[in-house]
Amino acid sequence: MEYNVIKVSNAQNKEKIYSYLRRIGYSENYIKNLRKKEGYILKNDQVAHSDYYVNDNDILKLCKNPNTTTGIMLCTIPLNIVYEDDDVLVVNKPSGISISPSKSHYTENMSGAILSYMIKKDPNFVVRIVGRLDMETCGLFVVAKHSVISNRLSLDKQLISKVYYAIVTGRIDENMTIDKKIDTIIGNKGYNDRKRIVSDSGKPATTYVSPVLFDGNNTLCRITIERGRTHQIRLHLSSINHPLLGDSLYGVSSDRISHTALICKELKIVNPFTNKEIALSVDFPDDFKNAFNVEL
Repeated sequence: MEYNVIKVSNAQNKEKIYSYLRRIGYSENYIKNLRKKEGYILKNDQVAHSDYYVNDNDILKLCKNPNTTTGIMLCTIPLNIVYEDDDVLVVNKPSGISISPSKSHYTENMSGAILSYMIKKDPNFVVRIVGRLDMETCGLFVVAKHSVISNRLSLDKQLISKVYYAIVTGRIDENMTIDKKIDTIIGNKGYNDRKRIVSDSGKPATTYVSPVLFDGNNTLCRITIERGRTHQIRLHLSSINHPLLGDSLYGVSSDRISHTALICKELKIVNPFTNKEIALSVDFPDDFKNAFNVEL
């Protein structure tokens, strides 16, 4: 069994393990799962429970994954793992593969491949994706290896930063900021439509665009975002009449590339436990390079 190890500091008078963990940022759900089985909580290497008292310098060991494994189907898609440590995986995803299982991608998806890889190391592993990518988007995404790191990364958005690159139709000459709210379309049957729209009734979203290269027809742009709404980059660029190359949903399909020309190319993570910064970058895939008339 793998444990998170904590040295207690600044404990309050007659403070119980439960209260101490909640005060230092552990989620209610995680602590609830720790109660399921003896041995999930150790205090000074002795079995403990969440109602035990703690004092400064006590050593708590908490099971990293106290809940049962993710109930999704295993699959054997090859994983391009760019980085791995005790807390996270960073995977380079190809385009055309969904991150999560769905009716149309039940047997082949990145989550099933990640589970297939991790379950050999931890039979109770739960797939926790931190920041998803569209099926057509390629590039880097983060998998939290346990609920504690997942909670920390989800609560503090500044711990992960991403840089996207896109091939945008037409010429963009200057840096720009697109600040437009994004809303979901509700279909006739009451379900969310796949497509999103710019609307004053939507949720705030900001996209920063910097042109890098122009090939005579299209512009390679460096893009960062705030909020990370569904289809944010694709919708925002389309809203200024520069849809992404190959984006059939918000622009038109292209004979130069079979999918939306968008990649999460650069990623930085600050580990909240060690403060170590991990900076990662991947190359453009071949079809992305071939879609642009200037060498990348």
